Amino acid sequence: MSQRTKYHVLPSQNGWEGMMEGAIRASVVSKSKEEVLERTIKLAQRRIPSSVLIHKADGTFQEERSYGSDPYPPKG
Repeated sequence: MSQRTKYHVLPSQNGWEGMMEGAIRASVVSKSKEEVLERTIKLAQRRIPSSVLIHKADGTFQEERSYGSDPYPPKG
């Protein structure tokens, strides 16, 4: 099974940013969380299997959305 690519939607100094986990620069930047989320989801859907980890304005975890095969129930 291939490794899942992870993207994060995070608050930044000038609004919101979407970036691949481990990247130095953001792939998507906007003042609107909704716009960043929408564009980051499109990026994730091009790199299946992937997931988008969404954070709140205070930086804490809010939600994860997975794309591609996601076996249920999980093993282990």
